[in-house]
Amino acid sequence: MEIFRATEITEDIVTAFGQLIPQLCPSCKLPSKEDLEEIVQSENTVLFLAKEKEVVGALTLVFYRIPTGIKVWIEDVVVDENMRGKGIAKQLTQHAIDFASSRGVSQIDLTSSPTRIAANKLYQKLGFEKRDTNAYRIKL
Repeated sequence: MEIFRATEITEDIVTAFGQLIPQLCPSCKLPSKEDLEEIVQSENTVLFLAKEKEVVGALTLVFYRIPTGIKVWIEDVVVDENMRGKGIAKQLTQHAIDFASSRGVSQIDLTSSPTRIAANKLYQKLGFEKRDTNAYRIKL
């Protein structure tokens, strides 16, 4: 298994996202090649991919500066349903942690639906602590 930072978007990567995104969010619009290129060209996002013979997982690490410092979030972690249970999400997440740490980041945030039992257990095993906070969203 290879975990790497995507720096260019190939048709294979676009195809992989066409399979992965519906598994993460069935109602979400599929990202176009241009959408994915914008992500990898951004100074604020890092797209990590897990590849065996083909791309089987992804994780996005998002950096942004606010008055209190640099915040980092892990977003859109997804592993192909046929490859789950093989430690791929763990490798992706640890890779993201190591990457952020090497850049002096002192904390990383993420959210995970309570229904994603395996994912929540994984994040706790990796050292993430459940926060006592309210999460809000407004749909526009």
